[in-house]
Amino acid sequence: MTSSTGRGAPAAPAAAVGRPGGEVVVVPGVGEQARRRRADGYDRFLTALSPLRPGVALIAVGGLGRRQCAPHGDLDLVLVHAGVPGIEELAASIWYPVWDAGLRLDHSVRTVAEALAVARDDLKVALGLLDARLVAGDAALAESLVHAAAEQWRRTAVRRLPGLREITTARWQAHGELAFLLEGDVKEAAGGLRDLAVLRAIATAGVTDALRPAVRAAHLRLLDVRDALHEQTGRRVDRLVAQERDGVADRLGLRHPRLGGHHGDVLLRRVAGDARTVSHALDDAFRAAERLRAGRPGSGVARPVRRPVARDVVEHDGELVLARTAIDARPDPSLALRVAAASATTGLPIARATCEWLAAYCPPLPAPWPAEARTALITLLGAGPGLVPAWETCDRYGLVDRWLPEWTRMRSLPQHNPVHRFTLDRHLVQTACEASRYTRDVERPDLLLLAALLHDVGKGVVSAGAEDHSTAGVPIAEAVAARIGLGKPEVALIGALVRLHLLLPDVATRRDLADPVTISAVAAAVGDPATLDLLHALVRADAAATGPAAWSRWKGRLVAELVARVRTVLDTGALPAPPAPDPALLAEPLPVIQVGGDRVAVAAADRRGLLATVAGCLALHRLDVVAADATAVDGRALVECRVQPRYGLAPDPVAVGADLRRAVAGDVSVLRRLAGRALAGRASGAAARVVWHREAATDAVLLELRAADAAGLLYRVTRALDDAGAQVRAARIATLGGSVVDVFYLVGEGPDEATRARLEVAVLGAV
Repeated sequence: MTSSTGRGAPAAPAAAVGRPGGEVVVVPGVGEQARRRRADGYDRFLTALSPLRPGVALIAVGGLGRRQCAPHGDLDLVLVHAGVPGIEELAASIWYPVWDAGLRLDHSVRTVAEALAVARDDLKVALGLLDARLVAGDAALAESLVHAAAEQWRRTAVRRLPGLREITTARWQAHGELAFLLEGDVKEAAGGLRDLAVLRAIATAGVTDALRPAVRAAHLRLLDVRDALHEQTGRRVDRLVAQERDGVADRLGLRHPRLGGHHGDVLLRRVAGDARTVSHALDDAFRAAERLRAGRPGSGVARPVRRPVARDVVEHDGELVLARTAIDARPDPSLALRVAAASATTGLPIARATCEWLAAYCPPLPAPWPAEARTALITLLGAGPGLVPAWETCDRYGLVDRWLPEWTRMRSLPQHNPVHRFTLDRHLVQTACEASRYTRDVERPDLLLLAALLHDVGKGVVSAGAEDHSTAGVPIAEAVAARIGLGKPEVALIGALVRLHLLLPDVATRRDLADPVTISAVAAAVGDPATLDLLHALVRADAAATGPAAWSRWKGRLVAELVARVRTVLDTGALPAPPAPDPALLAEPLPVIQVGGDRVAVAAADRRGLLATVAGCLALHRLDVVAADATAVDGRALVECRVQPRYGLAPDPVAVGADLRRAVAGDVSVLRRLAGRALAGRASGAAARVVWHREAATDAVLLELRAADAAGLLYRVTRALDDAGAQVRAARIATLGGSVVDVFYLVGEGPDEATRARLEVAVLGAV
């Protein structure tokens, strides 16, 4: 219920509870009883302020109307009158003391007819009046408005629900999905408290029983989260930000059995589960409303008919239901999977009654699975975009846990790396969805889809500091593959795909692809071209499911180049020849500067520090170096870099070339600018560390730096290595969200322990 709020008001106290005479005291509390106590206190406070007479009623809407007052919520009040004189003065005598008490107030003054007229034009007002409740004054007048508003909504709801769906969808697009956000708005995001108001409105209209027990329980838990968040921050905040999660979890009594004081993940998982329950219920309610609207007289829609879409599955009124022959005293154990596969391939939702019947009566699958169940699972995973809603529906009714008991550990598990946009379970399903695009590129599309679903299952069992999730996931994935009935060779291949699913992107972005040792090591790990194709497809699907920050055209080219080189080894047994330098770099007068596209190349008189100078100059122009090679040929120092703009807009290549030419010639003004940028771009965040790799290159030892990302980092580190006497022949830069993993090839068989310590100090000092 909205209106002009008059003059502004200060932030509300933690909780306002009225005493006789209008005094306000602070009473904390989380939970339904605390919310009701706050509502009772507000009622007493407002009643003491209201010298009301016949024909005037003070009505609460919003949280106070529902008696669900948050610690720092605002008050939504409507002063309803029957045309009595002096109503504005009476309203002021109520509003001003409320503001003076430090409470936030949204208010309006209307007759019953005016309130109903506004509700006819404004959906938000119409929904607000469904929560209307008398606080003080003329009970008969208040009852007339409450009754009339509900009746008006019931008469008009069916034709107004499309508009409600439209504004709800717009809100979802603005705030995202609460289930998958690390810092979601528990009120406005999809699946949040605002959606519960929409569900209440649909239920009030009699369209469907939208507020079922699971939805009511989710609602109460989300209200508890908001209460705890308000008390934790001491103000009105609905976004569950990272720094408040553990405190909110503590206030709710949530504990993680393994992570000690880190309870935020338990909270996130609970919020995600509740948000998904609400979202699923709202999707179901909107579909019910659309069916009701389409079936009304004069809609022009024919009476629904039953149409077979798969064995034991028929379409009825836009949803999938069971054929009569499928409802048996001893149902087929694969029936639920076959219904899910039909939903995914047709894009039609499964009827709620069908899901409930399957959850209640479909028996568990035997181990190993029958071929029919295995075929249905692969059909489901390969359905493309239809997979996600079908899987989510089955998960809401507990069917997925019957297929994959391991799913419980992965459900709603947050992924804190900022490149991930989904929780672990949704990421796995999304990866299978993306993998369906590559099924024609591999010999075993069924194994690609299954590996996509299982590639990160190890994250459900590892914790901070534990073994790598790729390794931890192998026995879990192999157990699933064996249970669904795959043979031993296929089970072993699924395990290998899970273990190696990060191999190609890690090597492509962190190793020199021209080095024979790199290519030989990957070929030995992969083993055969068929596995290589599966890994290549899995990498691309995984990146697409992770989020836009996980992939780039340059990363895709690096992976494709690595795959091509490894394929040559696997097909012929011969290592591909390393690429030769550009002849122009060897023949033209020095210095030679080439700037074009994503490539920058420099040739200058042989000297140390050229790589650092080039990297620093590129950083001045906001170009990130993703790969760099430094060699010396016939007295010439050659540096070739692959670059990408840090902020999306490529700089002027002429200006870049001019600065490079001056820098390699020793221009003092450019070098001073480099030094200034080096100091300005220092990284912050978690402590950096250095890892050494021996026998990973033909003629070098690898120094791997893991640190927070910062502009000019490559310049500072390569300059520090040069100053410390190390010769860098290549560098590979991998950016993962706000962190980097930079690998430097140091020429030689490797420094001794004292030299390594000195180089580490130099590098970490540069960071």
